[in-house]
Amino acid sequence: MIDARADPGTPDSRGGWWYLWWLVSRQPGRSVAGAVLASVWMVLLAATPYLMSRAVDDGLQSGDTAALALWSGALFGVGAVNAWLSILRHRTMTRVRMDANFRTVKVVVDHVVRLGAALPRRTDAGEVLTIGVGDVQTISQCLTVVGPGVGAVVVYAVVAGMLLSVSVPLAAVVLLGAPLTALLIGPLTRRLQGAEGEYRERQGVLTARIGDLAGGLRVLNGLGGKGLFADAFRRDSQRLRAQGYRVGAVTSWLQAFGTGLPVLFLAVVTWLAARLAAQGRITVGELVSVYGYVAVLVTPVSFFVEGGYQLSRGVVAARRVVELLRLRPEEDTGTLPPPAEPSALHDPESDVRVAPGRLTALVSARPADAVAVVDRLGRYEPSAATWGGVRLDTYALAGVREHILVADNEADLFAGSLREVVCGARDRDAGEVAEAVRAAAAEDIVQGLADGLDTAVAAQGRSLSGGQRQRVRLVRALLAGPEVLLAVEPTSALDAHTEAAVAERLRQARTGRTTLVTTTSPLVLGHADTVQYLVDGKVAATGRHRELLDAEPGYRALVARDAEESGEEGRERRTVREPVHGSVEEPVEGIAGEPVEGTVQEPAGRGAGEGAQEAVR
Repeated sequence: MIDARADPGTPDSRGGWWYLWWLVSRQPGRSVAGAVLASVWMVLLAATPYLMSRAVDDGLQSGDTAALALWSGALFGVGAVNAWLSILRHRTMTRVRMDANFRTVKVVVDHVVRLGAALPRRTDAGEVLTIGVGDVQTISQCLTVVGPGVGAVVVYAVVAGMLLSVSVPLAAVVLLGAPLTALLIGPLTRRLQGAEGEYRERQGVLTARIGDLAGGLRVLNGLGGKGLFADAFRRDSQRLRAQGYRVGAVTSWLQAFGTGLPVLFLAVVTWLAARLAAQGRITVGELVSVYGYVAVLVTPVSFFVEGGYQLSRGVVAARRVVELLRLRPEEDTGTLPPPAEPSALHDPESDVRVAPGRLTALVSARPADAVAVVDRLGRYEPSAATWGGVRLDTYALAGVREHILVADNEADLFAGSLREVVCGARDRDAGEVAEAVRAAAAEDIVQGLADGLDTAVAAQGRSLSGGQRQRVRLVRALLAGPEVLLAVEPTSALDAHTEAAVAERLRQARTGRTTLVTTTSPLVLGHADTVQYLVDGKVAATGRHRELLDAEPGYRALVARDAEESGEEGRERRTVREPVHGSVEEPVEGIAGEPVEGTVQEPAGRGAGEGAQEAVR
């Protein structure tokens, strides 16, 4: 099977059928082995009636004990060999399916990584999730046709040939059975593909809505929109259920044909064979063999129906994978290497300037405006932003990603030990890790875990509190050591004491390197070299925190309440400004990661489902 680190190859994205054939062609030896083993297994099943008929005619009827023993022994030997072949066939086909499963997963994951930040603008997280959870399994399961599918065709032809030696009319009936079956189930198969395709689309939409609701339930509660979204979800669920009933109706007919047609087929051929035996046109042994042949044919005929059903579902699933693979990442037109020396970033749209080697703070009453600036400066949105006086999009994207890091406070955390979470793919010595942990005021997190940095952390940091997750993200960003760090609300879920420690230590840790933070906290703003105040997405004022407090009434109104509270000695909680522009209130967390009284504003404009973009940054 494909190795986890092996190249899965270039998938054929011309269509669903082409993709399925590509999966088969990537493992030709195993596919051929599965087809051969399945064919021999089924042919030996068909040989059993022949051996039985010879035992009856040559042994029982003639009273020849030696002949009876010979044919009985042959029957036993064929059964033993077939049992062994059945094991080999099953193991081979399991490997075929698992290879297709893992290869599709790897192809999808690799392509999602290549799409990067463009993924959320091209498709939704629900579609990708549904492909990974359902479509991959459906595709791999339909590849059963590679083994038993080929074997069914082979044994059908072999049995028809054997029946020719017994009776031409019986052979004709058998040969006509397969086309008749195809005529009966063909329309149902096409109908199933249409119904399954629509069901699959509705399933992707509903999955995306579930993700949005799970991620934005707190926001919906704050805005009073939970009931509205719940009603929409209920309607979508009912539509999906209704479509599921339609798929189930078609499937039930296919399964009914798969069970009923072989039995009807067996009854017709047995009745014809019995009449021929009664007329003396075939022997009793031949009658037994005909019954055995037809009983064997129940398997391939059933598989024709079941295989058609599985292929129909597999093609629909493969088409969804192909649609994802056809999405192209944003073209990198840049060719220049990054500036040789630390250089200023400039966003002409907002006129934000980030001086090299300094800590710059970005303040906005609408957090979405500040985030938009960060996206442009981080080259996650098309813009005329410049770096060192040269347009950012003229630099090679790989160089930009290596030197400029956007650290979002909702970025994904992957499962693994805490050390793996914060260090990523790079090995870090203990001193570097300890320094980053201290800078993020995260010592209590490490000390509070059973195995320290080696403690397992659940996906998305679910085993950590909100404040702990935020500090772990900051540790990860600091360990990356980028030349330019653009941090979005890095302290929004922390209490005043922890936030003050982070603000001071962050400045020290980033001394001499370029750092931009979006925040409205006076504890952070007081440590900034430059504060830029945005109004309607444009820089309205620039200066030090104290200067803007004195000169800008809007700035003072935005942050003054925090300034007053941060000056209260010994205060163990803080209460942030009233929510503005659709923000909601949520608990903040102390240095030990426990909730403390008070509220903190969640940025507007970064609602449910928008964290997917940060997963690929």
